[in-house]
Amino acid sequence: MKNSNLAIPATLLAIICVQGGASIAKQLFPAIGAIGTVTLRIVLSAILLTIINRPKFLEFTPQKWKYCAMYGTGLAAMNLIFYMAIQRIPLGLAVTVEFAGPLFLALALSRKLLDVVWALLACIGILLIVPWKSDHVDLLGLGLAFLAGIFWALYIVMGGKVSKIMDGRDAVTTGMLFASLVIIPFTIWDGAVFNMTPTIFVKGLGVAILSSALPFSLEMMALKKLPAKTFSILMSLEPAFAALSGLVFLAEELSFLQWISISCVIAASIGTTVFNKAAASHT
Repeated sequence: MKNSNLAIPATLLAIICVQGGASIAKQLFPAIGAIGTVTLRIVLSAILLTIINRPKFLEFTPQKWKYCAMYGTGLAAMNLIFYMAIQRIPLGLAVTVEFAGPLFLALALSRKLLDVVWALLACIGILLIVPWKSDHVDLLGLGLAFLAGIFWALYIVMGGKVSKIMDGRDAVTTGMLFASLVIIPFTIWDGAVFNMTPTIFVKGLGVAILSSALPFSLEMMALKKLPAKTFSILMSLEPAFAALSGLVFLAEELSFLQWISISCVIAASIGTTVFNKAAASHT
């Protein structure tokens, strides 16, 4: 129970950092675009983590390298596709649709009826937040958000595997280095990052710290102590923080029905957290 009590606050703090960083990142899009912004986020995070954590690469086994490569590839794809999504649709909407990935993972891993109930409640929330009747829905943006969710689920699965065979700090650092290798070819092809100024660099550094270096380290710690299905549904708080962050920092407003949908997702998160905690106290 002690481990869960530490893991849950770590996950919540990671969520706050990620959404705050995403709001800053979206402000960089007009200057360097989504690809340039995600490049700053990933590469600067990899550099910072390498300097701070100093992973012992010579001690890595082939299995560790393999898992870190898969983990890093998932990180790069998840972030690149998600940034391309929020370039087209509001942050709160994108995060809620993206959560379909962890939601389906939670459903696949569920063994109790109550877990399915909470996951289905979150699913209702996701369906409600999409403005189906609007003529201005960016279908490509929605599709990108959903695709990012698939890679989010991969990140959760691989993060859980990696955290069990190696130190979490080494895993996150190495994963970010692999993610940098994956993202750099897209950066060169796009070319927008070469428009960077000192101000943009400083903001990019803030994005790197808030959106990657700090939250991924916190999540790795949480994944080591929480079951993947518990972590997946707990992360359903992401849409609420994303919507609030989008409203406060980007003036992105959602409809009343969309806020109700976010409430459904939050209820699912609280439900699974409380009931899992209650179950743990009786074991």
